[in-house]
Amino acid sequence: MGEEQHAIPYLRELVVFLAATGLIVPALRRARLNMVLGYLIIGGVIGPFGLGLLAEDVTWLQYVVISDVHGVQQIAELGIIFLLFTIGLELSFERLWSLRRMVFGLGSLQVIVSGCAIGFIAYQFGNSVQASIVLGACLALSSTAIVMRLLGDSGQVASPAGRTAFSVLLFQDLAVVPILFLVGVFGVEAEDGIGAGLLIALSQAVAAVAFILFLGRVLLQPLFRLVGETGSPELFMAVTLLTVIGMAAVTGGAGLSMPLGAFLAGLLLGETEFKHQIEVDIEPVKGLLLGLFFMSVGMAIDYRLLADDFGWIFASAVGLILIKAFVLVGLALVMGVTRSAAIEVALLLAQGGEFAFVVVSIAGGHSILPPDVAQFILIVTTLTMMMTPFIAWAARWLGRRVEGQDAAKSHAASLDEIAEIDGHVIVAGYGRVGRMLTSLLERKQIPYLALDQNMSAIAACRAKGLPVYYGDASHPSMLVRAGAERATALILTMDDPVAAETVTAHARANWADLPIYARARDVNHARRLTQLGADRAVPENLEASLQLADEVLTHLGIPTDAVRRLLSEKRDIELVERLSEERPASL
Repeated sequence: MGEEQHAIPYLRELVVFLAATGLIVPALRRARLNMVLGYLIIGGVIGPFGLGLLAEDVTWLQYVVISDVHGVQQIAELGIIFLLFTIGLELSFERLWSLRRMVFGLGSLQVIVSGCAIGFIAYQFGNSVQASIVLGACLALSSTAIVMRLLGDSGQVASPAGRTAFSVLLFQDLAVVPILFLVGVFGVEAEDGIGAGLLIALSQAVAAVAFILFLGRVLLQPLFRLVGETGSPELFMAVTLLTVIGMAAVTGGAGLSMPLGAFLAGLLLGETEFKHQIEVDIEPVKGLLLGLFFMSVGMAIDYRLLADDFGWIFASAVGLILIKAFVLVGLALVMGVTRSAAIEVALLLAQGGEFAFVVVSIAGGHSILPPDVAQFILIVTTLTMMMTPFIAWAARWLGRRVEGQDAAKSHAASLDEIAEIDGHVIVAGYGRVGRMLTSLLERKQIPYLALDQNMSAIAACRAKGLPVYYGDASHPSMLVRAGAERATALILTMDDPVAAETVTAHARANWADLPIYARARDVNHARRLTQLGADRAVPENLEASLQLADEVLTHLGIPTDAVRRLLSEKRDIELVERLSEERPASL
């Protein structure tokens, strides 16, 4: 009977995890607690250093306590594999290129400077060179899960601070792969020392990556097309799981980290037409396994150390936040970020991140970090993550104060002074469409600058403090004064079709990388704008029908993301069909 009960490995542990997920997590979600922190807390409660300390005296607690943390961690590592896979899946070269200045400029500087500062301090406290490098690298990273959740809840994802924070987090996600590789190199035991270990690891990495890229290019896309033709969601899911775990097994077998293989698999599939379906299919699996991972981290932390050494732990947590905040605010100001956004981003990204748990766990397994140091870092990282919601509130308050001071100085500024803003959207035309568009930009805290020639409307807007100015966008110098070289987009909503074409041609000739979106009278006008360089020209009659379809499909219960993808595809098809139909008549 006992053998039958243990036929499924870790059955009781999985039951406890699922029960905690189904019963406790919804309550934490209703309390608006970040799920990462929620899983860490749950793990600490049901782990060997929580209720497990009372299990010997209270018999029934043995049924709700997980004592075999190592066994659970082995399953939980799949969560990190799927997380790296989705990061690779969501990355695209177009996205990186559009944010290249902040991602590879500010993001890389933040990781390097913060990592060096933290590593130097770790070395001064008696850690080895390898341990100091690992600690500096992993603690330089921030919590993507917590920061993006906080930005989403506060509606700041598209704000200047939100875009800057996202860019830095994007580089940090990219940096995880070389950091994991570095830990693997340090963990290689070679008779000739670290030089031979590095040579062995590099040769294994090159071979494994080359094999994955070759296999992916030759096999993955045809395989998914074949499976897609069957129309079987079960088979599609099975092949997706096989891809993730199979690629991870290849790098794991080569002596590298398994998440590296999953990341490469995500990159390969991210450029295919199956990307969105894979994201939808993998999300529930990834969410559950990530929850198990963070719960296992919470189980492994001996919180008794917090009571025994609270002074050092609290000082280290505050010190980590201050170091990262000071480094990032200085770098952000050098990169041209506004004072308010720099302060807000610096405080928002000052905590340790979830990948510190991953790196510390792997480094501890390779004996790079002593157990007591690993425990100390896990507790410090957890404490900084728990402090983040409160720090984020203070960051928003401080950012608004600084922004208000800056706004007071420039309230009566001319267009020459306003043009010093960075990362803004230029809206040419402030009629009905322009007003609706700028109201949406305001709701998402996206900076903009509108140009129009209706003096009565401009005077009313200026009285309300809106950034609307008199100017003819078709004049060559006007876009220069509006800061087109620093703008994130140019949107043309003017009524005059000839003026729209003039502005499009001038803007494309002078700013090749500036995204241009235009309102078109009809399909022919849209075609002319596109030929002149507009990235997207939307005919008014076509868009009205698509907006109506959006409302109907949403009312019928179709998920928002699915509706957007469907309408985007329909928009492209309709434009191509109408252009092909009308081309002979226009010749």
